[in-house]
Amino acid sequence: MLVVIANDLPPAVRGRMKLWFIEPRANVFVSGVKDSVANTVAQYLLKHCPVESGLIIIQRIRRVPGYKLWSLGDYDKEIKEIDGLQLIIEKYVNDSQPVV
Repeated sequence: MLVVIANDLPPAVRGRMKLWFIEPRANVFVSGVKDSVANTVAQYLLKHCPVESGLIIIQRIRRVPGYKLWSLGDYDKEIKEIDGLQLIIEKYVNDSQPVV
C-alpha cells in the first residue's frame, strides 16, 4: 500500500497519479500497488515534483516497523533513521527563548 499526501502537485504529475491511485481528498492519494511499483512511483514523485509540493509518502513494508517514509519539502518535523527505524523528530521550541 502507498499513501501520498501533498500540498500541491504539478498538473501532469497529478494526472499520472490518478492512473494508479484513488484520490479521496484533494492531493491525498491511496493505492495498493506492489512494493516494486511503489518504489518506482516514490522515485518518480521525488524526481518530478518541486520542493513546494510538500510531499509525504508512506509505504507499507513487510518488515519492522511496517512502513517506510519519504518526504520532500520543509517541515516542522524531520525524518531520522536510527538503527533502521524511521522516526519523526519534532522540533522543540523552548517558551523562554524567542522563535526566530
